[in-house]
Amino acid sequence: MTCCHPDGELRGIKTVTVTDLVSYEDALASYDPVMGLEVHVELGTKTKMFCGCSTTLGAEPNSQVCPVCLGMPGALPAVNATGVESAVKIGLALNCEIAEWCRFARKNYFYPDMPKNFQTSQYDEPIAFNGYLDVQLEDGEVFRVEIERAHMEEDTGKSTHVGGATGRIHGASHSLLDYNRAGIPLIEIVTKPIEGAGERAPEVAKAYVTELRELIKALGVSEARMEMGQMRCDVNLSLRPIGREKFGTRSETKNVNSLRSVERAVRFEIQRHAAVLSSGGTIIQETRHFHEDTGSTTSGRIKEEAEDYRYFPEPDLVPVAPAREWVEELRGGLPELPRLRRGRLQQDWGIADHEMQSVLNAGAIDLIVATIEAGADSASARKWWMGELARRSNEDGVELTALPITPAQVARVSALVAEGSLNDKLARQVIEGVLDGEGEPDEVVDKRGLKVVSDEGALGAAVDEAIAANAAVADKIRGGNLAAAGALIGAVMKITRGQADAKRVRELVLERLGVQG
Repeated sequence: MTCCHPDGELRGIKTVTVTDLVSYEDALASYDPVMGLEVHVELGTKTKMFCGCSTTLGAEPNSQVCPVCLGMPGALPAVNATGVESAVKIGLALNCEIAEWCRFARKNYFYPDMPKNFQTSQYDEPIAFNGYLDVQLEDGEVFRVEIERAHMEEDTGKSTHVGGATGRIHGASHSLLDYNRAGIPLIEIVTKPIEGAGERAPEVAKAYVTELRELIKALGVSEARMEMGQMRCDVNLSLRPIGREKFGTRSETKNVNSLRSVERAVRFEIQRHAAVLSSGGTIIQETRHFHEDTGSTTSGRIKEEAEDYRYFPEPDLVPVAPAREWVEELRGGLPELPRLRRGRLQQDWGIADHEMQSVLNAGAIDLIVATIEAGADSASARKWWMGELARRSNEDGVELTALPITPAQVARVSALVAEGSLNDKLARQVIEGVLDGEGEPDEVVDKRGLKVVSDEGALGAAVDEAIAANAAVADKIRGGNLAAAGALIGAVMKITRGQADAKRVRELVLERLGVQG
């Protein structure tokens, strides 16, 4: 794998081209990682943050715009009240202090996908600040991530670069701009520097974003679907020699959009930074792009400092001053938060800590709960989501929630197994058919002819055929070796193309051979 700083002499800083990454173990033997995670959450409001344009996905490009979000002269913004309420809820759930008075600022930067050429955000006066989120690692250890701030802002539009090989602006012949997304409400949640994670830094980063996603979904302020860009993480990372207190120069890997990728981005950047530093080079403060296919990052642009954005207070918006009574009313209405809910569900389901952690890591909690609510028992709901469906999601490289099957459909498959119409083998084929778009579970059963053979005559005939073809095995069973019955059961399953109830087949085999089970 290649890791390069091709910039040469840049702003008077000597850089070094590195051809091999340092191993992760060697990197951690010499350096201590420090992280900062910035998570952007797209709120699920019906209208944009500062105008009344719709936020519905999938509309024709540039059809959900108005003079305000297009930055026309004289057009005045107004704050989305639901956006403010969502921001306060998030701040409270993150144990933050809620500002008694805050205001918006203009962040000045060249935004080709923001028509007014500045972003309305919050700078030194965020609505929520000084909080924390406790996250549980895979071995049960709880790690506290401190929150610097959660502030309100707006999203940019969408740029599509055409004509190049990579889909990026470099090498493209032209770019297309869609301003439908410009102005959609965002909450940016910024951590304080995360120290002390050591070799577990990638795991801590993934656990934090996982817990934050669960919290956001529980609050109902966003679906937080990372694969759709509703939640994105910028990974800031620096290394410092072990024993030093001063932070190293950071890099910022932008818009990482899956839990696995957050973990991989942290790991890669630790190895890359260590390789540059160990080779005598200097880390450049820059933004970087993460590549899903290789798990690597590449250079983007030199990273600005806050002063480079020339923030100043937004003159067209009045300050936001959440009434204390209203804030406390929102606090009292917060739903059961994810860690408490997981503890309750774990007790209800009767599973161990590591099993619950696996369910959390897979993003399957809500799917399992919905499947149980649709009629399945907890054991079968977990079995299908954490077994067959988890396997399929891994094969397809998508989140469980992105699979084309609903909890109600999984519950129906479970019911068919419970009533004896399907066995597990046939049920897997039904799930496969639903995922492949063949219809509802009952339709797949009919189309593929997958029902369990329940006719006693047909089943008895298959048992007789298997006994006749395996006389030696039958004699072993008559002699008291009941374990040998498995061979005859397998023979019957082969005869019936897997469409027999194995329990009933065993009963018939022993009955035919005059053996008590």
